[in-house]
Order: sequence, then structure tokens, then C-alpha cells
Amino acid sequence: MKEAIRNLKENVIQWLSGPQAAMVTVVGLLMLLAWVTGWLMGHAGGGVTMVFENAAYGLHGASAAAVLAVGGVGRHVVGEPLTTDLSEKVSPGLLRNEIDDRIVKIRPMSTPLDQISRYGGARLCGSMKVEYYSVDTKPGFAKLTQAYAAEDDGRGDEESVAKEVRLRTDCNEIFQPTTTILVPSVKGAGGGALVLYVEACDNGSVKVVPANAADSIPAMPVGTLLVRMGRAAAELDVMTPQFEAIPQKNSNLCQIFKAQVEQSTFMKISNKEVGWSFSDQEEAAIIDMRLGMEKTFLFGHKCRLKDSGKGEEVFLTGGIWNQTDNEFTYQASAKVDEEWLVKLCRKAFAHNAGSSKKVLLAGSDLIEKLHLCGSRRVLINDAVVTKWGLDFTEIHSKFGTLYVLLSEIFDQCGMPGAGMVVDPEYITKYCHVPFRTEKLNLRQSGVRNVDAIVITEASCLVLRYPRSHMRIVAQ
Repeated sequence: MKEAIRNLKENVIQWLSGPQAAMVTVVGLLMLLAWVTGWLMGHAGGGVTMVFENAAYGLHGASAAAVLAVGGVGRHVVGEPLTTDLSEKVSPGLLRNEIDDRIVKIRPMSTPLDQISRYGGARLCGSMKVEYYSVDTKPGFAKLTQAYAAEDDGRGDEESVAKEVRLRTDCNEIFQPTTTILVPSVKGAGGGALVLYVEACDNGSVKVVPANAADSIPAMPVGTLLVRMGRAAAELDVMTPQFEAIPQKNSNLCQIFKAQVEQSTFMKISNKEVGWSFSDQEEAAIIDMRLGMEKTFLFGHKCRLKDSGKGEEVFLTGGIWNQTDNEFTYQASAKVDEEWLVKLCRKAFAHNAGSSKKVLLAGSDLIEKLHLCGSRRVLINDAVVTKWGLDFTEIHSKFGTLYVLLSEIFDQCGMPGAGMVVDPEYITKYCHVPFRTEKLNLRQSGVRNVDAIVITEASCLVLRYPRSHMRIVAQ
């Protein structure tokens, strides 16, 4: 058996080394190559077949269209090439326009007053009527309402008792006994301004004696400025006239602001060329609602009126424009220069005028005048400053800093040359009903087959320190 296996192995090796084995190998490789080529051609033929099938389907569709045209509905063009212009004339709407699905939402300038009041934090109130207290600092000066004629029997010796005189001012209550008064426009002995000492306040006048008059108190015309200074007590004085500050009550009414959005069910499920959803309509309604609130917060008038149709009482809130009597006026036709801007800053910040940084909301005409104004003594910073989510430019002066922003509300209300300086530290928003959105179930109630929401807020704005704010009026 082993001998037979060895003989077979030798014969196989001898055959493989001969020319017949080489021929068989070549034939086998050729057959493998033919098989691979046939497999590849088969798949390529399938792809080509699919292309022809699609083309045939397209021709079939064209045939169907041709069949419809035979019925007399279509139009035939003979003797000229088919162009887009000819196609639009023969079959309007056949060529589809490119539709941009991005909706350009036109938004006016932001509502800065409403924005600032929301960032400051609103106070919840339990009533539609808001009452609040505010107290001002005691005035520091008064003016003469009756001229004083000079007398010759006064004495200037600092250790003597000078003759007292009585002065009548427009604000006698700011002076108490022992108060000293400076009269800047009148010269006293030694070249300094005249100083007076208050002995008593009675009968609508202030009894004073001069502290540094040479012979007598010089004559003082109507309108002479009297500046209240510190008190001067005697050595044995234990007490001094009392001073109390009593806050005054003011009030405002909350107004109910509302907006409602509805969309029918069929409108919701219909196909649209652009993505315009119920949320987009809600956003547009909120923008319109806030624009209306901005106008009301500025120029509204506080009152309670009766709606005869509904038989109900309606509350209207008062705007901050009428809550302050601090006003800066200028001629609309006059050229605004740097000196004008300095006077504006002085009026806005001087005389116990609150914070050193305030916001100037202005119409387009006023913004234009500020743009054309010089900036040597007043620095106008073109860099954008972001506060309360708003972008401002700055006006720096020795009196304080103004954050300037264009408010289209003034333009819409016919006051493009007007503006208002607002002190954010002394403005408060009261909310009886905070801003909220409620869904109305009008479908189940049998009213309308729509999706509906209503947006509500009951609020008002108040100025806690009216003198720290200022309205700008163009005459």
C-alpha cells in the first residue's frame, strides 16, 4: 500500500513538471477571467436597463400629456422655439418661481422704556390702583419776591448787634431761626458775598441781621438769590428748630393690556409656501402689544371711564411724560451746538437730580441734532454700550453720563424733536397681573373651530423721584 502511494506521488510530480500541466493552468485562468467579466457585464447591463426603463416611463408620461393635449385644452407652438417669455404668455404659472422660505420680519426699534422697567424688576400689587410715597430733599435756595431798599443805620462791627430787616421770599419755609443765608450777588464787607443770620420767621417774612455788612444791608432787587447755609447756634443752646421730612402720596392706575391670536384648524393643516406657524403669529402679536404699551407708558393719561357698550369701568394708566415738571425746551429751527448740549446735561443732572448715569430716549430729529453737534468739551462715545439688553451710545460730560437711544415712539406720536431723560434708579413698574399667556378652548365651547391664545398684563409705571427725570420739548 505504501509502495502504491509513493508511486502515485511520483507520477503527479512528474506530470506537474511537464508541459500538459502548464496548458491546463492557462485554460483554468482564462475560464475564471471569463466568469468574472460576465458577472460584471451582467450588473452593468441591469443598470443600463433601469435607465432605459426610466426613460420609457418618462416617454409614457409625455405620451399621456400629449393625449390630454389632443383634447383641445393645451396650446401648440408651431414655427418658433419655445421660450420662457412665450411660455408665461401661453400658460401663466407653468414655470415655478423660486420661493425663499425665510420670512423677513420687519421689527421697529425696540421698546426701551418697557425693556428697562422689566429688567429693573416689577413689583406685584394687590389692586388696580397703586399708591406710593416719595420725598424730595429740602430746597437749598429761595428768591426775593419783594425788593429791599438799603438803610443807613446798620453797623458792620462783628461784635455789635446790627439792625434786623425783614425779607419776603418765594419759599420762606426753608429758613428757620439760626439759619445762615448767603447772598452771592451782593458784596459784603471785606469783598466777600453778603451773609445773613435768621432770627425769626413769622408773618410771611424772614427776619435777618447782616453778618458782614459795612454800614447797612445793600439794596436787593426782586429775584435776588438767597442760598440756605448751615445753622449757627449760641453757646447755651441745647435745642434747635425741628426739621422733619414727610413723604407725599401719589397714585397711578394699572391698565389691562391684552392681545389675542387665533388660527383655524384648516389654516393650521394647510400646506404653506413658507414656514409661518402659530408661534410666529404670537410673536408678532406680542411685538405689537409692547409697542402700544410703550406709547401708553410715555404719554398715557390717568383716568377711570365708563364703557357704555359693556357697562363696565375701564382704567387708563398715566404716562411718565406728565409725571415730572422738569423740562428742557429748545427751538426746533435753531442750530444745536456744543454749548446747547452742555446746557442740556446741566439741566438733566444739576440741582439734586438723582443718579450720575441716565438714559436719553429721543426722536429721530433730536438724534440727528446730537449727531451733528461738536464734541470737544462733551465727549460723544461712538462705541456701543449694552445695558438692559439694549445698545446705547454715550455722551460724557462733567455733569454726568447719558445713554442715548433712538425711540421711534416719539416719531410715531408726532414728536420727532422731543425726548426724555429717564433715571433708571427712580422708575418703578407695578404689576397687578404679570405678563402671561392663556390658551382659550373656543372649540369645545362651541364658539369657533380655532386655536386661540390671549396675552394679558395689567401694569403701570411711576416715577419715584420726578425731578430726576426730564422731558425735552422742541418748540
